Amino acid sequence: MTKSNIDGRLRIAVVIGSVRKPRLADSLAAWLECELTAIDWLDLDMIDLATVSLPMHEIQPGGAATSPIGDRLANADGFVFLTPEYNHSFPAPVKNVIDWHYTEWAYKPVAFVGYGSSGGIRAVEQLRTIFPELRATTVREAVLIPMAWEHLDADGRFVPPPGTAQALHATMNELRTWARALRPVRIPDLAGRR
Repeated sequence: MTKSNIDGRLRIAVVIGSVRKPRLADSLAAWLECELTAIDWLDLDMIDLATVSLPMHEIQPGGAATSPIGDRLANADGFVFLTPEYNHSFPAPVKNVIDWHYTEWAYKPVAFVGYGSSGGIRAVEQLRTIFPELRATTVREAVLIPMAWEHLDADGRFVPPPGTAQALHATMNELRTWARALRPVRIPDLAGRR
């Protein structure tokens, strides 16, 4: 049992979905990490798909047993996907990481931070149709950042437009609610110890 299960804290994995070089995701991930690290109820795990080898030809039905991030996903109580929108959808590495795993997503909430011309809304809405098939619950709240590249300072740091931080914290509060509600389903032995 992980520390987060024992002390009431929740382990939240942020999955960075862009693998492009260069990429806007670096600035957004740095902002997201700073914001989430300050939240006292969570333990943060940043998973950058640009640094993870998940060859598409090794995907197995029901998930691959040899995933280099399988344990990290399995130990998470919930997920935040930082996803760009490419051509009205999410990028291939996001679908790849989803398909590489199966039980790791079950009975856990998934939240989204989207970005792109439209704020990533089409990518997010498509992802909402995928996760229920894996027994995951997507939260209603989301963070949508249109034209994020217009909100970088001279050093390339993301300066969130008004309302963005508030949207993030509303999203995280909903994620926490679902993660706690689903915990007895994920960890049956905790149900009897309440």
